[in-house]
Amino acid sequence: MKHNNKYHPVAHAVKYAIATTFALGIASGAAVAQEESDTASKEQNIEKIAVVGSRSAPRSIGDSPVPVDIIGGDELAKSGSSDMLNMITTAVPSLNVHSNPISDAATLIRPANLRGLSADSTLILTNGKRRHKASVIAFLGGGINDGAQGADISVIPGIALKQVEILRDGAAAQYGSDAIAGVINFVLKDAADGGSFEVKHGEYYEGDGTSTEYAANIGMPLTDDGFVNISAQYKNSDATSRSVQRADALGFIAAGNNFIAPITQVWGSPEIKDDITIFVNSGLDLGNGGEAYMFGNYSERDVTGGFYYRNPHNRPGVFSNDGGETLLVAQLDPNIACPTVNITSGNVLDQADYALIADPNTAVGQNCFAFNELFPGGFTPTFGGNVTDTALAIGTKGEFKDGWFKDIMYDFSGSVGRNESTYKMTNTVNASLGPESPTEFNPGKYIQLEKTFSADFVKFVPAGLYEDLTVAFGAQWTEESFEVVAGDVASFAVGPYVDQGFSIGSNGFPGFKPEDAGVYTRRNYAAYVDMEAEVSEALLLGLALRYEDYDTFGDTTNYKLTGQYRLNDDWALRASTSSGFRAPTVGQSNVSNVQTNLESGVLVDSALLPPTNPISLQLGGQELTPEESTSYAFGMVYSYNSFFVTLDYYNIEVTDRISQSSKINLTDADRDALRAAGVRNIDSIQQVSFFTNDFDTTTQGIDLVANYAMDILNGRGTFSLAYNWNETEVDRISTPPEGRPAITGPDKVSRLENDLPNHRATLSWNQSWDDWSFFARANYYGEYQGVHVDWVGSPAEPGTEVNAAAKVTFDAEVSYYVTDNFVLAAGAQNLFDAEPEKLQLTQAGVANNEFGGKYYETSPMGINGGYYYVRASYKF
Repeated sequence: MKHNNKYHPVAHAVKYAIATTFALGIASGAAVAQEESDTASKEQNIEKIAVVGSRSAPRSIGDSPVPVDIIGGDELAKSGSSDMLNMITTAVPSLNVHSNPISDAATLIRPANLRGLSADSTLILTNGKRRHKASVIAFLGGGINDGAQGADISVIPGIALKQVEILRDGAAAQYGSDAIAGVINFVLKDAADGGSFEVKHGEYYEGDGTSTEYAANIGMPLTDDGFVNISAQYKNSDATSRSVQRADALGFIAAGNNFIAPITQVWGSPEIKDDITIFVNSGLDLGNGGEAYMFGNYSERDVTGGFYYRNPHNRPGVFSNDGGETLLVAQLDPNIACPTVNITSGNVLDQADYALIADPNTAVGQNCFAFNELFPGGFTPTFGGNVTDTALAIGTKGEFKDGWFKDIMYDFSGSVGRNESTYKMTNTVNASLGPESPTEFNPGKYIQLEKTFSADFVKFVPAGLYEDLTVAFGAQWTEESFEVVAGDVASFAVGPYVDQGFSIGSNGFPGFKPEDAGVYTRRNYAAYVDMEAEVSEALLLGLALRYEDYDTFGDTTNYKLTGQYRLNDDWALRASTSSGFRAPTVGQSNVSNVQTNLESGVLVDSALLPPTNPISLQLGGQELTPEESTSYAFGMVYSYNSFFVTLDYYNIEVTDRISQSSKINLTDADRDALRAAGVRNIDSIQQVSFFTNDFDTTTQGIDLVANYAMDILNGRGTFSLAYNWNETEVDRISTPPEGRPAITGPDKVSRLENDLPNHRATLSWNQSWDDWSFFARANYYGEYQGVHVDWVGSPAEPGTEVNAAAKVTFDAEVSYYVTDNFVLAAGAQNLFDAEPEKLQLTQAGVANNEFGGKYYETSPMGINGGYYYVRASYKF
């Protein structure tokens, strides 16, 4: 292999600029790790190297032909949040995460959006190896993420990380499915000695959401030639509430109902209990150029969130089936009729005819039952579950020393990842069981299991170029399975009172029936070649080709071309173009579920069915095919002394995007046709949705990053600006079958195009002295579409949309170095407690806060407000 040790002024300038960059807010191109006690002179010896994006020798991010962000592990510690999603979104403006209150499984595992695309359009790696997806599918994903099934990033603790590499460019030709928007690679610590211990405690200004976290890391030798690095984190977080009392609940209180909860419907973050994570990373030198490695994790947490309030006068299937005109009364004895209770007042409990039902001392009361007796103030189910995540990767890498494969570097690896979500419902009923219904249910579980085996090779070939031609090639085999485990019988049972109009299953989230249970499996294999050449001192070119074959939908071939040209010592241009794909997940193709959603102000149960289910086919569903993408990007890099700036434009066209369809009401004609086809239980289904390749989009944007370091105020200061402009436009919606409604309606189009702000930016300043350091960041969130649960805004209904105003928040932290090893810190996120957009009347004068919320769910800054924290860290 040829080595070139010439002094390169551009590379030196880039490395110097990168080395002096330090701040959590450094995003989109040049975030640099440093030990918190490092001096400015030590900073200049630090060079940030990215592994992701190239199979050649690792490159500095200034020399990369595609944009790469690097966030150091110590930078992640400068965040008050203990959630990995929050840590990296504050660092990368093109990455967005919504709070997702009252969003079914999306509350348990929040999806993230890179460059405005869905969560499963970003590939997640750990130590360069593909990480498994979560078992949670975001059935209520806020428009952009409806139906998304991405990896669970939140299980990764900051203390375990050496750095995070974010490739903001399509990379399916290099890494396979899911890399349409980019790649995030979590690199684990690999030190063989030393360690740290940290305690963090924080609370929101409102006095809730109290969080306490304990984290530790230790590096140990593995014989004289290896290491074992272990990280652990344990935390608990209380729930938050940014709610007001619902209007209907206020009416009940005014009418004398004394059983109404102080807040009947809570909008806020869920409670997280006993969140424990253990990560292990290890390596061993085998001699003769070989190395063995192994890494993995065990993570588990319990999450409990809120749900929609069940109005005791009009909740269908429980309290009334005619919109609150009459009470739904169960006839317990078929030989004794029950009276009709007309709801004629604001509190049916005080009506004389209801007293007959509720009084067990009368013949009528003994043989009739209304759920108002069990829940006189209505009820709000709690939805939660246990999420368990495990992974293990084992491999060996090195260089062949002789034979046919001499001088070829190899990496053989195998990995397995498993994510299990076990759901739990409390404070609810299976109404069809009548007075015998329990109030706690285990609706079942989802299990995602993935196995991957890879063989990767790299050869440096003399080709008469400035540097040897890098030729990488390899193969990969993957098996993915999605398992549905049935819930307890009471959660799905068809009780004796279903014929009297009472609903089936645990209200809010009916259990998975035995016929829904099963294991669904898919296998695929891939082969790739990836070449990179430094044609001259100024020109770098790359080409990647990848072929994948799936045993379900067939095969696909994708390409990527990259290049960088150095104009002079200070300037460089870079560009890329690629095709990509995202395979539909096994879960998206096979899952069934019942969701509760709002329809014309009333909660309605809606069935999500596989796209090939007879009911889905009747409504226009068909077997899922892969999403396909074409992207191109170009940009520039400028560096001079301590100044470093990058500017990149990107354009991503995605065809046949997979999402959850709109909720489609079944007609009598639909039911008749389905009965004739032998489909059972049609009468209990009101609405149906399914996953579909239903639309095409074009996403374009600009990333700007600027960093500057200087001596100031008798210390070292680093200033960083990161800005992202992102815009998505829906190009095509599938034409529905004749006489059928559109599968993707104008409301979803509006959400895809407008929910995320088009503009986001961060401006940060990090200042360090001998014993103190100070960090400050301003966060800008542009205008966005305000959406709440009863939102009806769409281009088809002008005047109902709300354009939420842009907001600016500030974060700050002060650290004091008690000793070289012991650091105390105090800080705040959203320091001045800037409020997100409050719910208001729409342009058409429609009220938007009838359901207890205070802020729009789509707020990019979250809804919880200011958060303060203290932290103590000890390094050894």
